[in-house]
Amino acid sequence: MSGGGSASAGPPPAVEVSGLTKNYGAVAACDAVNLQLHRGEIHGILGENGAGKSTLMKMLIGLVVPDAGRISIDGASVRIMSPLEAAQLGIGMVHQHFSLIEALTVWENVALGDRGKLSRSATRASVAELGEQYGLRVDPDVPVGDLPVGLRQRVEILKCLRRQPEILIFDEPTSVLTPEESEDLFASLRQVVNQEDRAVALVSHKLTEILSVTDRVTIMRNGQVVNGYQTDEVGAAALAQDMVGREVRLRSTALGNLGGSPSEAGEPEAEGRSEEISAPTVLELRGLEVRGPEGVVELDDFMLSVRAGEIVGVAGVEGNGQKALVDALSGLQPVIRGEVLVDGEVVEMKRLGASHEAGVAIIPEDRHDSGLVMEMSLAENLMLADPEGFSHRGVIDRGRLDALTEELIERFGIMCTGPHAPLWTLSGGNQQRAVLAREMTSNPKVLVASQPTRGLDVGAIEYMAGQLRQAADDGVGVLLISSELDEIFELADRIVVIFRGQITGEMTRATATREKVGRLMGGDLL
Repeated sequence: MSGGGSASAGPPPAVEVSGLTKNYGAVAACDAVNLQLHRGEIHGILGENGAGKSTLMKMLIGLVVPDAGRISIDGASVRIMSPLEAAQLGIGMVHQHFSLIEALTVWENVALGDRGKLSRSATRASVAELGEQYGLRVDPDVPVGDLPVGLRQRVEILKCLRRQPEILIFDEPTSVLTPEESEDLFASLRQVVNQEDRAVALVSHKLTEILSVTDRVTIMRNGQVVNGYQTDEVGAAALAQDMVGREVRLRSTALGNLGGSPSEAGEPEAEGRSEEISAPTVLELRGLEVRGPEGVVELDDFMLSVRAGEIVGVAGVEGNGQKALVDALSGLQPVIRGEVLVDGEVVEMKRLGASHEAGVAIIPEDRHDSGLVMEMSLAENLMLADPEGFSHRGVIDRGRLDALTEELIERFGIMCTGPHAPLWTLSGGNQQRAVLAREMTSNPKVLVASQPTRGLDVGAIEYMAGQLRQAADDGVGVLLISSELDEIFELADRIVVIFRGQITGEMTRATATREKVGRLMGGDLL
């Protein structure tokens, strides 16, 4: 099946892949995939994590060499053995995970790979001009390491656009952009596609984004193309069912919200309890003060409590202390003042691993940065929380570790080749399942979940949300930190709002409204 409908008579497709196949051992990452990308169109590529989308795109960009199949550019058969060859053929890609050097400035990162004599003034000017053109403004002279994640994504996009590729591949380009930034980017892309006749492939898990932006859409599942549509002839429900092979509840976080427009799902259906929970308190934070590397106060007299069986949602604009809160509870950032109590007992936070021993499990915001070691195996990652429990006199009990890993693979539905699969071979959704599996095996009293569905597809979002609710039903106190307001409203029993390192308001799910929460997120006091 050629994805996205049949081609009309006329010039050949900008890109055509026929029978493209890539196997990793017994796993077929891409299985005889056919796809056409046409000039003047934005073509959406949808699929669950692990469906084969990224592998397909990496074969087009020369990062992965196919085992079989053919690639044609403008009707001519080509072999793409490296990103340099792809660039020479006019193909550029914006990767989901950044490939930036933090010590270099924005303009220096954008200039990496340029040939010939480098002009600082010309490069800076081109970065500023592109930023204005695409609504991706960023100071060319700022070191990338000083930029928040949203601005780093802008730099990654500008690196690609500056080389003016005829064929652009975007892998989850808006995962860390605001709705307004996303809207600006796509408006500019549409202008470029229409006026300059370029071809764009957009890999995204946000159904509303695909429906709003693309001309055609191809759906992949288990390494194969399962369907293709003209975008204006299909709806979100059909796309979601094609993605996972069954009917799926369309949560608002899966649909996405482009430019602040109402999602197809409308108001999120609340799963949180409307009545106040009267169970014992399992987590209490008393007057926490946490400072950043430069001495800036990130949490200021921070007070919070979570009861057993309760999901407390922390809502707020990113950058208001959420990361400091998770890092403090993880032991990655020191608590200057205040107390952390678990089950009424004060935790000695200055001691490494004290919070984990007390019963606090953490799903970090960035699983690659602080949740997993990508070069290690799945089994080795699962033992990181309790290495002594799997060793005797410093020697790892491989048999015991493999047996537990097999059990967790089955219990949490982790798709992989086995316990010894390197973490980098797992899809994003399965990496997140691995983090969840490791943290839940310690039978925690408290589960801190920071941005738990970020970058996940519709099926993985449904799974993760279900696991958080199941943990609460089993008596675990869940602290849900999310920039997705829909996610907070769907899952939380109680909602607190963080602003500049302090809690500015608290309400039950029954009394919470978007207006109230939105005003508190902006710093207003109700």
